[in-house]
Amino acid sequence: MTSEQQYIELYSEASELIKSKSCNVMNAVRDEAFGIFRQTGFPSKKVERYKYTDVDAAFAPNYGISLSPLTIKPSAYIYNLKDAPVDATPYYHQIADHADAITALNTALVHDALFIHVPRNQRAEDPIVVDYWLRGTAATMMNRRILIVIEQGAEATVIITDHAADKQRFLTTQVIEVFCHDNAHLDLYEIEETTPLCSRFSNVYIHQGRDCSVKHNSITLTGGQTRNLCDVYLQGENSDITLNGCAIGSGTQRIDNNTLIRHEAPHCTSQELYKYVVDDKSVGAFAGKIYVAPNAQHITSQETNANLCASPEARMYTQPMLEIYADDVKCAHGSTVGVMDESALFYMRQRGIPEPEARTLLKNAFMGQVIDQIKFEPLRQKLYVKVEKRFRGQLDKCDDCRLCK
Repeated sequence: MTSEQQYIELYSEASELIKSKSCNVMNAVRDEAFGIFRQTGFPSKKVERYKYTDVDAAFAPNYGISLSPLTIKPSAYIYNLKDAPVDATPYYHQIADHADAITALNTALVHDALFIHVPRNQRAEDPIVVDYWLRGTAATMMNRRILIVIEQGAEATVIITDHAADKQRFLTTQVIEVFCHDNAHLDLYEIEETTPLCSRFSNVYIHQGRDCSVKHNSITLTGGQTRNLCDVYLQGENSDITLNGCAIGSGTQRIDNNTLIRHEAPHCTSQELYKYVVDDKSVGAFAGKIYVAPNAQHITSQETNANLCASPEARMYTQPMLEIYADDVKCAHGSTVGVMDESALFYMRQRGIPEPEARTLLKNAFMGQVIDQIKFEPLRQKLYVKVEKRFRGQLDKCDDCRLCK
C-alpha cells in the first residue's frame, strides 16, 4: 500500500465521524480538499518547493489519527471555530494553497480549529499563547488548524509552541491562515521543541491589507523532521512583512524552511533573515522567493540566509530567489554557508577558554542576531536561555510550556 493510499482509505472510513465532530464551515470544503489530495498525492522531490524534503517517507508509517477535542483556555480573543464571534466563511481556507498536498490533506482530516480574532481598533495587551503537547501510547497523526483575523487598526502578539513529552512517533500537519486588515499589527511566533521521533509540517499563509505590519518568527530548537512553509501576500499599499527564522540541527535532524513573499501592491517593504546551525549528520535547507508584480513599484526587499556547518558531515542547502516584474524597486538577496571561524577559536583558546566552550559561545552569538529581533522581552530572554541550553546539550525536554512567563 502506498502512503497516499493509506490516507485515502483512512478518509473514506472516517470522513463521517470527522464531519460529525466538526462544523459546517470546515465541512463545506472538506470533500473538495480530499479530491485534490486524491488526484495529486504527495509531492516528490521533483516538485520545486519540496526538493529538499522526502514527504512520502515522512507519511509512510501507519499513524493513527487523533480526534481529541481542543482544550481552550478562556480568553477574550481565542475561540473554537464553531463558536466564532464572526462568520468565518470569508476567511477559512481562502488563502491557503488548495493545490498543496499537505494543506489539502490537513483540510480533509482536521476536525477542529482554533479561531483567534481581535476586533477592530482593539489591542491584545497580553500575548495570545497556544501550547500544543504531543502525548500518546502509539504512533499518532495530529492535524491542526488555526485561523487568525486581526481586524482594522487592531494589534496582537500570538505565540504558538510545540512540545513532545513521550518517546512515541508523532506526525503533525498544521495550517495557519492569517488575515491582517488595514492598519493592523501582528507579531506571530512558532516555536518547536519536539523529539527526533516527530515529523512536523507547518504551512502558514498571511494576507495583508493596507498600512499593516506583520512579523513572523519561526524557531526550531529540537525535533526530528521539520518542514515550515510561509507564503505572504502583500495586497495593500504601505505594508511591511518581516520573516525571521532560527534553526538548530543535530543528530540526523532535518529542517526545511520554504518561504514566498508576493509583493502585489506598491510602496511595501519586506525583510527576511534565516540562520541555521547544523551539527553532527543533520541537514538544513532554505528556499526563499521574493516575487514583485508588474504594478508593485517602489518596493524595498532584503532576503538573507546565513548558515554554519558545525561538523564535517552536516549539510546545508540554500536557494534565495528574486522574481521581479517592476522596474522601480530595491531588492537584494544573499546567502552564506560556512564553518566555524578557526581564528576566532584560536583567539578564545589563547585566552584560556576551552575549545568546547569556545564553540558553544560562537554558535550562541551566531544565533543572537535572530533572537535580538524578538520584540516581546520575556520571550526574547527565555529564548536566549533555551538556545544556549540547546547548544550545551541541556535541552532534552521542555521544562516550561509557557514560554511567555
